[in-house]
Amino acid sequence: MRLGVGVIGTGFMGKTHALAWRNVQAVLGGMMGDVATPDLALLCDAPLDRAQALAAQFGFARATDDWQALVTDPAVDVVSITTPNGLHHRMALAAIAAGKHVWCEKPMALTLAEAEEMAEAARARGVVTLVGYNYLKNPAFTHAQRLIAAGAIGRLVQFRGWVDEDYQADPDLPWSWRAKLAEAGLGALGDIGTHLVSFAHGIMGPITSLIADMQTIHETRPLPDGSGRGVVENEDAASVLLRFANGAQGSLVISRSAWGRKSRLGFEVHGTKGMIVFDQERMNELQIYQNEGPKAEQGFKTILTGPTHPPYGEFCPAPGHQLGFNDLKVIECAALLRAIAGAEPAHPSFDDALRIERVIHAIADSARNGGARIPL
Repeated sequence: MRLGVGVIGTGFMGKTHALAWRNVQAVLGGMMGDVATPDLALLCDAPLDRAQALAAQFGFARATDDWQALVTDPAVDVVSITTPNGLHHRMALAAIAAGKHVWCEKPMALTLAEAEEMAEAARARGVVTLVGYNYLKNPAFTHAQRLIAAGAIGRLVQFRGWVDEDYQADPDLPWSWRAKLAEAGLGALGDIGTHLVSFAHGIMGPITSLIADMQTIHETRPLPDGSGRGVVENEDAASVLLRFANGAQGSLVISRSAWGRKSRLGFEVHGTKGMIVFDQERMNELQIYQNEGPKAEQGFKTILTGPTHPPYGEFCPAPGHQLGFNDLKVIECAALLRAIAGAEPAHPSFDDALRIERVIHAIADSARNGGARIPL
């Protein structure tokens, strides 16, 4: 059985989706069971000559510059949406209305109301949805989840998370759509903070309340045409105090203006018997401290991911040889194929991702209301 694939967008994320769709059967076909084989049917971007050139490069049968034609094309069964944030909502709704499964990059939408509409539409139409939180598929992260479930660090008491990058640290970086609420929505919260919240949920479970503050570090930026400076309408950084449903407390720090940080997405989770530490900049490592044995011999242990941390072994038979960002996208793609085949629920679906969106918008609401506690 074939599954017709349509991808909207050919930038960085569009290319990662194309690579995942092309490679998923070759890498993970042996462990996926009876799933459909992806058929790269249609690629969309503008202008058309760019779409045609990249369709040939990526291995797609056809190209178009009309996304509405793609989502209604009878050869397309599943749509990858990799466009800027402001287009996710209408593209996803159109694809769902046409009965297509949807793989959408995060954040889901510009507003919470739009995200809720997307989730409701997907439930009503019965299509499979997946949101691009590929860091959740990292074998190091899933091993941390298994360790915690097995009681390796005891009862969880605190989560400390951070996500820092420097792609907006330079005050002379030109103003762009990322600075505009109508096109980007939230700033650092929507772009990278969502990933951190996905980690918090994946490790600790639901968040029940929070208190937050936000900061726009560079309030204006030079306009690209040199005519002056444009106002930055969203946040560069945020700090959050959390409470989880399991009774634990937590904190999050988020910045897109942290010089020297490239993808510093990570956490410490503290338990009554030890601690687990992860950092995406060292994505093939996990650190664990356990309060066991002679005190003189206790210390942090570094676990290098390898074939004993599935599905690492499907990519490489040797530990310590490292997986990369695009490999996580392949794992994510395999999960989507299994969900479409009915073998397992898609995670995070639009419903799962909506819970993440509610958290980031609650952070913004708390900050705008002087650090008020917001229940969730």
